[in-house]
Amino acid sequence: MNEVSPAIPVSGEDRHATWLELFFDLVAVAGVAQIAHLLHGEPGAADIGLYALLFLAFWSAWIGFTLYGNVAGEGTHTRTVLAAMFGMAVMAAAVPGVHEGEDGQARALALAYVLIRILAGRAWRHRREILVDWPAAQLSLGVIPWIVSLWTLEPVRYWLWALGIALDLWVTFTVSARDVIESRKAHDEREKKHSRSRDTVPPVSVAAPHADHLSERLGLFVIIVLGEGVAQVIEAASDATWDRRLYGLASAAFFLLVALWSLSFRHGYAGVPYLTARSLPARAALPLHCFVTVCLAALAAGLGAATEHLHTLPDTTRWLLCASLAGYFLLTGIAALRRPEGVRRWMLSVVLPCCALPLLLAGFGGGLGTVAVVWLLVAVTLWPTFYESRRARRVEPAARPGA
Repeated sequence: MNEVSPAIPVSGEDRHATWLELFFDLVAVAGVAQIAHLLHGEPGAADIGLYALLFLAFWSAWIGFTLYGNVAGEGTHTRTVLAAMFGMAVMAAAVPGVHEGEDGQARALALAYVLIRILAGRAWRHRREILVDWPAAQLSLGVIPWIVSLWTLEPVRYWLWALGIALDLWVTFTVSARDVIESRKAHDEREKKHSRSRDTVPPVSVAAPHADHLSERLGLFVIIVLGEGVAQVIEAASDATWDRRLYGLASAAFFLLVALWSLSFRHGYAGVPYLTARSLPARAALPLHCFVTVCLAALAAGLGAATEHLHTLPDTTRWLLCASLAGYFLLTGIAALRRPEGVRRWMLSVVLPCCALPLLLAGFGGGLGTVAVVWLLVAVTLWPTFYESRRARRVEPAARPGA
């Protein structure tokens, strides 16, 4: 394979996920499943915090190589991607041990994460390209706390991991393209000064992601998360008594996941509901995708837990289900801010009730049965589609000639 290939343009030939990329995404299936299991039973605040932390770390490792494959195209180094896959598999396998406080598994997870980030940075340096849309994929500031955590114990270790994720987000939103390019040029000057070789170092260039291909990969990740919801319900139902309650809950869970699929893909872009192509810069759209999948994976875990409690939901499980759906619609509102018209009406008529009603249900729905709670969440999720269809019927007569 060639060491360097030209950047893929934003628009051009039609590209789809390769077999290597699909193989890589299979590791995401294992990782999402392992992390979602952290919310089984009756999770407390510490369990939810660890879930969010590990999901963000796993997503960060995944997106770094997703963007690398997106830009590199046929120039992708297969061995580099396979090495990253092995590291992500180690991270996924270590999740249960981290949850149980095992130091060995926690160090293995941190070491695998560090090596994945180093591999990503090395791959970009070889390409001599700057990915200005996601500088955290190339800058190693957020990796430093993870390295330090290899010599610490819990809970300090977890705080260092959280600091690393926070630094990556800080780099994403504050470091400009000019800063990244100047930093790379300064690094090249130092390398040239200390190197005995007088070979000319090729200049760096700015990498532009292939938008359609990236949208497909992001959408595949959302499909993986929704599929995990189906898997959670199936796994729990296999050990439950098949009666009327189970039939009602399974039907409600299926309709809920289908409604979320419809919002994310039929009314969204890259798996993010009500996001449109190029309506947000990549630095905003990628974190939005990350947080949407965090909410969907938590909702999937909640559905699995609900299947295990068919009579009455524990308070923690009810809050997990309802708060996850409320967070999903809050992020929907952020994506819809770039709607061409009617933003204020959309916020008041759709986003506000879809955020408030699940939270009210979480706070005051303790007397409701499990099946009733999930069906009410289905009704909330269907409301945006119903609102849009009513609005379209009202606008259609006015748009006819002569109206």
